[in-house]
Amino acid sequence: MNFNIKLLITTKVVLYTIMMNAQNTTTKLPGDVTLPSDKASLEKLISYDKGNFKYRVEDYFARPNASQFKISPDGKFLSYKEKDKDKKNHVYVKDLKTGKITKAIEEKEDLIKSYGWLNKTRLFFTQDKGGNENLHLYATDTDGSNSKDLTPFEGVTLGSVRLIKDTDFVVVTMNKNNRQIFEPYKINFVTGEMVQLYENKDSKNPIDEYIFDKDGNLRGYTVLVNGLTTHTYYKDLATGQFNLVKKTDWSDTFSIIGFNDHSADKDDAYVVSNLDSDKAKILLYDLKQNKVIKEVYSNPVFDVSSISLAGKNRNYELDYISYTGDKNETVPVSAFYKEVDAQLKSEFGDQQFAIVSSDDQNDKLLVIVDSDKLYGTYYEYDTKTKKTKLLYDLMPQLKQEDMAEMRPIEFKSRDGLTIHGYITLPKAALEGKKVPLIVNPHGGPQGIRDDWGFNPETQLFASRGYATLQVNFRISGGYGKEFQKAGYKQIGRKAMDDVENGVKYAIQQGWVDKDKIAIYGGSHGGYATLMGLIKTPDLYTCGVDYVGVSNIFTFFDSFPEYWKPYKEMMKQIWYDLDNPEDAKIAKEVSPVYQIDKIKKPLFVVQGANDPRVNINESDQIVKAMRAKGFETPYMVKYDEGHGFGKEPNRLELYKYMLGFFAKNFSK
Repeated sequence: MNFNIKLLITTKVVLYTIMMNAQNTTTKLPGDVTLPSDKASLEKLISYDKGNFKYRVEDYFARPNASQFKISPDGKFLSYKEKDKDKKNHVYVKDLKTGKITKAIEEKEDLIKSYGWLNKTRLFFTQDKGGNENLHLYATDTDGSNSKDLTPFEGVTLGSVRLIKDTDFVVVTMNKNNRQIFEPYKINFVTGEMVQLYENKDSKNPIDEYIFDKDGNLRGYTVLVNGLTTHTYYKDLATGQFNLVKKTDWSDTFSIIGFNDHSADKDDAYVVSNLDSDKAKILLYDLKQNKVIKEVYSNPVFDVSSISLAGKNRNYELDYISYTGDKNETVPVSAFYKEVDAQLKSEFGDQQFAIVSSDDQNDKLLVIVDSDKLYGTYYEYDTKTKKTKLLYDLMPQLKQEDMAEMRPIEFKSRDGLTIHGYITLPKAALEGKKVPLIVNPHGGPQGIRDDWGFNPETQLFASRGYATLQVNFRISGGYGKEFQKAGYKQIGRKAMDDVENGVKYAIQQGWVDKDKIAIYGGSHGGYATLMGLIKTPDLYTCGVDYVGVSNIFTFFDSFPEYWKPYKEMMKQIWYDLDNPEDAKIAKEVSPVYQIDKIKKPLFVVQGANDPRVNINESDQIVKAMRAKGFETPYMVKYDEGHGFGKEPNRLELYKYMLGFFAKNFSK
């Protein structure tokens, strides 16, 4: 299996406790509380975003009034989130026969992170506390009664959830017994009764993934040995023994993604593998005989790693394969899905669509349609009548004719790699005018990539006349293992060169005013913002660092417990700080040690409860910048984590950010 620890993108354990108690006394707040800018000084930034703009920040970043529509397993109910006047997003259930609407889940202080149907009368949802990513799993009846915290453990987080159809059980993983490792449990979602299914005994060589079949039986697992080798085990159904199937390097991929229950042979499974190729592909694999049955699908340019299987009603046949290319691509396989796909393509043309929910019989499909200019629209598709019905337009105020084009691009790196990316161009750029540019490196960085579709950030920037460049630099996922490996131990170095080459490409196309270029990113993108201002100080006008790493040494020291088994991988991806040569490089690409090279204004943003990038990372860079004499506005929210999830906080952030860009572009 490929362990691209999605470093800045995974759910983990709490680092800090915050907020006030009922007596209004405070616990110690995270970070240096003297550093954040006061609200009045941040509000001043808003005044710089002047103009006769058709759209406001709220038009892009206020949450839709209704969203996340799902159909019940029996097709009789429709669930969805709906926003109230206080910006809380509650879950409602509508009886499709009577029209009666009931509030099923109430959102209070903490956000409902996800929700869904367990059976025709019961829902699940997940929540954490203040963005700390200690996710708990809850279950409730559709009328809001009989609500239970199914994982009621302090300091413990949920790893995965798998529903066992036609039962009252889910299988989850969590780090209950040892914060470094996850173990599987079977939970009755009506009574809350819990049984541990397997013990993960060795935290130095932990089981990294558990592989269950549709009935909730443990059929295999992967073990991470010495932090760098993956051993995949499969259960012999005759003997009950788990036998070793594959030994792979951590950076290679061999991953069981589903059993072929359409076949009489219960040892057949669908596997994602790049063991004999650069690009990951889908294989049908005999796990008992340890051999490939056939290649199901591959692409010469992009990794392929997703499938969708039908349910019991169609004997678990393979419906379609999907992957991310320049745009999202779907390859129909079953006769049923080929017909659905053809019908929807005839209806929606070049727009993207995806089935997001279905009843168990596949009579009703909920389809979301989007594009680079369409935020998203829900439709109901009746597979018997072949008719679609508009259900809900998520953002009707955003007119497609006013939105900017998001264009796939590619160019060469300095050492000859093909680099892919996207540029979102306001209408002025398409008319031949040179416009300001926001360079937006993605997070991760390993295994992550930007993709095509509606992006509220890039559209907001376009509404102010700014283009946005998103580069899938080396180490990004989806372009094969060699492209990803080319970025190992090149974070802050060649990966940044790829971003810079992307900027030069945009300038050469005549789209960009080279004197008005800003850089902004979150997570690794925040780190890249700092490194961009350091490596190429004359290229950028200003930068916005959003929950970014500033010091690789303190970043490694602050790893949460459950990251520790993966530290050897992190040394391969970033830098081995125990190796003097690597440590020297790490210091050279740790922004806090290169602060004298930053010449341009910086705005720093941080969630205080961030379990991935500790608030200390932002505190360090703000202190260093201010010691150098830079004003450095610093926005901290004490009810947020790795990125802002609450609507009022998000609106403030983008208003301040637009003002910051406008202020510096006008100089």
